[in-house]
Amino acid sequence: MSLYIGVDFGAKRTGIAVSDPTFLIASAHGTFATEEVLSELKKLAQQASIVGFVIGQPKRWSGEASTVEESILSWIQSLTSEFPNIPIHREDERFTSKIAQQSLVMGGVKKSKRKDKKMLDSVSATLILQSFLDRLNNSL
Repeated sequence: MSLYIGVDFGAKRTGIAVSDPTFLIASAHGTFATEEVLSELKKLAQQASIVGFVIGQPKRWSGEASTVEESILSWIQSLTSEFPNIPIHREDERFTSKIAQQSLVMGGVKKSKRKDKKMLDSVSATLILQSFLDRLNNSL
């Protein structure tokens, strides 16, 4: 089984999403302490063939790189060291947090649970990956 992995990188927590084997649907995998993410990705790589990583690229409204981009690029170097043969794709994530918050509201998630940032991070990773998969499938 082959799949794409979506990543919403954060300084403290990082959301992970996985695609289905047909590369049509993204699903939340979870939110992990950022220092544990590479370990979790290794576990996923033992269970399935990873065909690519899709990492959110935060930009300001003007299109300029966000301040967290430097940390993301550093983390990508570590990811590349662990998985040198797996391509890395970047996906604009400008509005994913707001969309994730709205989707939780529309999904009927109670306000107390919506305050849990872990849920928001995994939903954001799912949106990042789904955006990539939609573009991938529309270009075929």
